[in-house]
This record gives sequence, structure tokens and C-alpha cells, in this order.
Amino acid sequence: MTKARIASFFQYWRFHLVMFAMLLCIIAIGWKVSALHVMERDFLQDEGDARTIRTLPLVANRGLITDRNGEPLAVSTPVKAIWVNPSEISGEVAAIALLAKSLDLNFEALTSKIEKNALSVCCSQFLYIKRRPAPADADRIDDLGIDGVYLQQEYQRFYPQGEVAAHLVGFSNVDDVGQEGLELTYDDWLRGVPGSRQVMQDRRGHIIEELNTIKPAQPGKSVELSIDFRLQSLAYRELKSEFITRHAKSAAVVVLDVDSGEVLAMANQPSYNPHNKANMTDFSVMRNRAITDVFEPGSTIKAFTVAAALESGLYTPDTIIETSPGWRMIGPYEVKDLFDYGTLTLTKVITKSSNIGTTQIALNIGPEPIRDVLERVGFGQVLGTGFPGERGGVLPNHRRWSRIETATLSYGYGLSGSALQLAQAYSAIADNGIKKPVSLVKLDQDTIDSLPREQVISSKISNQVLAMLETVVDPKRGGSADEAQIPFYSVAGKTGTAHVVGEFGYEENLHNSLFVGLAPASDPKIVVVVVINEPKGEEHYGGQVAAPVFSKIAAGAMRILNVAPDNIPKDQSAGLSSI
Repeated sequence: MTKARIASFFQYWRFHLVMFAMLLCIIAIGWKVSALHVMERDFLQDEGDARTIRTLPLVANRGLITDRNGEPLAVSTPVKAIWVNPSEISGEVAAIALLAKSLDLNFEALTSKIEKNALSVCCSQFLYIKRRPAPADADRIDDLGIDGVYLQQEYQRFYPQGEVAAHLVGFSNVDDVGQEGLELTYDDWLRGVPGSRQVMQDRRGHIIEELNTIKPAQPGKSVELSIDFRLQSLAYRELKSEFITRHAKSAAVVVLDVDSGEVLAMANQPSYNPHNKANMTDFSVMRNRAITDVFEPGSTIKAFTVAAALESGLYTPDTIIETSPGWRMIGPYEVKDLFDYGTLTLTKVITKSSNIGTTQIALNIGPEPIRDVLERVGFGQVLGTGFPGERGGVLPNHRRWSRIETATLSYGYGLSGSALQLAQAYSAIADNGIKKPVSLVKLDQDTIDSLPREQVISSKISNQVLAMLETVVDPKRGGSADEAQIPFYSVAGKTGTAHVVGEFGYEENLHNSLFVGLAPASDPKIVVVVVINEPKGEEHYGGQVAAPVFSKIAAGAMRILNVAPDNIPKDQSAGLSSI
């Protein structure tokens, strides 16, 4: 066989061998593709889904808190949280440095934290870097596209009214769990139920496609508070002004609706900004003092001492009581009045706020009738609002009462109560002797009608006491709280000035100044309690310090609540009728 034929032969078989080999490859590829699509389809699909499909939580937003007119007091707004996968980013020095620089974080501290979590069994896959960053910061991090750095949606609580309603509303923490105030009380109600969804993600965690919602998130339920924010703002402003002017230690005010028992306003000083608590050092400013702090009510209790006197049948509003010479020794203890008032009627005992007068009554009728009235109107009992830290105060029940304990009980020492308790007690006097529960949430009319109402003082006696309280703010009848008057409205009220207990007993120069007012006196719609703790300066009596605050708040409340004037002077009423 010639060389040419041999070469042609090998060339022919080499071509067919290559073609045969290619055919085998095609058959092998076809077989493999067929096997993948038929026999291993489900396995491969599952593996692919495991690498791209994720089940992500759907965050539920917290319920809205509003005032009685729908004004928002606490709302939830969507924000982003920045987190990393420590096991994924660990060791990536350049990526960590870029992240630290973008968020103005310490590089060494961030690196150490990531490395530590990467070695942890529980935290190797998830680590928060920054919660609730500014939207611009979150967008900037997202645009950087750093592997192992992710964003997720959360909700941040926002309080539009700030410190004005902070003590009542409270606040929630970074995980949206109520910590103080009504945010804590109604946490289960406000908190929503998270859901879940399936998404397709790329390798950097970006969502490519929304697949389906497995379980929709259920938002939290809303809470409608009883307060009227217009009144709340007014009360807060006037209380803060007096608190600053008097350089007081603290202060509180409560405005209570007489007919329903709803709290229309509740403010405290000092207050705080619920959005900025990072540098707070004195956590006592978070206390809602109107509910959590108790104090000796002082002369504001005399209204109930007089009610007990009237109930005994031994006294009428015109019964004569001798208070000269303005002081009296009970054993080694001295009880005294501000002045020697001489001979007073029972009504004048309230008008002049005579300690001697109420002491004479208490020693005559005994302590039990007075204590009984105080217990009936709510002293010594928890109000049941559910507010965190609510206190019931102390109402003594001695086995044997000494004469000085009997005397001091009659003018408000030896017992304690909160501002809200005092408001509830006076609401019974304002509403024909009927006591009703107090509420921090808005009540509908059906609920109001179904509330338990207890006749704790007879209608006749409560009206007699109410008439006596009117004399306190009328200088023409000898009242000392003329600064509590409201133009065109009649007012009833009682001052209180109580010494503060110090390290060695009652401090001579430290006082709590109180005023409880009802307006309009002819048909009371609101009860306002003002407490100024330890005012500085020469003036410290309730009629000087607390009464003017009441006047400003109550005057505004009459306009806001659209209450018709009941005390228009005759010369002005004639002019009005001719219009």
C-alpha cells in the first residue's frame, strides 16, 4: 500500500473517530440533561429554591394612640434597620472599614464585634449594626452593595405632642414594646401580630421578586384616650409656667369630667422628651406624679370633715364654733390657725380654712365618721386605672385613736393620696354625692350609662358642702382664694397648704401648695386639682400658688368645652340680652 493511500486511510478514520467522539459527547450531554430534567428535577428545584427563596417576616405596626377627638398622640412610622451576617463579612477588612466609615462607627470596635459574633453559635448569622438610622443613611448603605450587609423594615414610634402628653402616653423601646405609661398598660392591645412572606433574593440579599404572602401581618389595635389635647396643652402650659416661676420641686394637674369620670387632662412637671432619652440621668422625671405620687392633702380634706359633721346630725351649716384664740394645745402638741378667727359658723370654718374649727368637730364626733367619709369617696383605695405604678395612698385605721391623730386627720395630715384620688373624691361633691370610676380612655355613652355609681354622700349634704366651697373663692364672703375666680363663671373650691416631711419631721419652710376647684359651681362640669410641690419664695399658700393655675386652666376649659356662663353681672347681662 502506497504512502498516499495509507495517509488517506488514516485521515478518513481520524475524521470518523472525531465525529464518533463528538456524537458520544452529544449523547452524554443529552442523557445528562434528560436525567437532570426528569430524574433529578425535584431535588435540583429544591436546591435552587433553598439558595434563592427566603421566608421573611412581615413586621406589624403598633396601634395608634389618639386623644378623644382623634388627635394622634403616638404613631408608628416605617424605618430600616441595618444588619450583617457575621460569618459572611468576617475577615473582609475593606468591607467593614467602608461600613464603619459610612455610619461613623469605630472600625476596631465594629470589627471586634463582628469577629466575636462570627464565632458564636447563636449569633453567627445575624447582628444588628444600627437600628432606626436616618433614611438617607439607610439608602446610602443599600447603594454601596456590600456583601453580607442587609436592610430590613421595622417601625419606629413617634410622639407628635412630645413632652406635653409624655407622662400619660409613655413610650416603647427599640423593639416596639411598651415601657412606660399607657404604652405599657395597653401593650398587648397595641402590639400587632407579625406575618411572613416568600421572596426571591439574589446573592446579596436584594429582593428580585415577591412570590407570595404566607401570613399577613395584623396591625395593633388603636387606643382612644379620654384626654382632650386642647385641654392637655393648656394645662401643661400653665402648670409649666407656674413650676418655673416658683422654682418648685415638682407639680401636677388633673382635669376630671364630673359626669363621666374621664380624665380630660393630666400633666406633670418636670417632664421629658420621649424622643430623646439617651442622656437622661434623672429617671424620676418619667413618673406620672398625678397617679404614682402620694402626699398629705392638707386642708383640702376639710370638705369631707365638714360632710362628716353634717352627717352626724350635730351640725348644720350655721352651727357656731368657737376658734379663739387661734390655737389649742392637745397634749404636748399645738394646733393653730393662720389668724384668730374668733367665732365661726360651720360654713365659715371652710371659708377661713380653720384648723381649730375642724379639730373641734373631730374631737366632738370622733375620727371614725371622718374616716368613713374619706374611705367612701375613695381614699386608701387603688383607683383601678391600670396605669403602671398607680398607688392607693394611706388611710389610717388605728385601733385606738389618740386625740392628736384625730385632730390632724380632720385637716389632712396622717393620710395620703394622689392628685387623681383627690379629683375623684371632689367629683362626688360635684355630682350630688355620687362616686364613679375614673377612666384614662374615652368612654362611649352606653359605657358611661352602665358605670357603677355609688351614692357615697347624700345629695343634700354634698350640695351643702358645695355651697360652702363657693365661699372660699368669694372675697365678699371672706374667702382667701379670690385668684381662683373665673370671669362670668361661678367657682367652688378649697385651698390646701401642707408641710413637707423632712429628715427630722415636718419642715417649717417646705410646703406643698394645693387647690381643688369645681366649675361652674351652679352645675359642675369639671374638677381641677393643682399640686405644686415645694415652691420657693415668700408665697407658698395654696390660694397664692395653686389657685391662679386653676383659674387659667378652668377658664380655658369652659371655652373649649363650650360651657355656658352662669355668673354674668347684671349690668352686662342686660347689655347682652339687648343684642
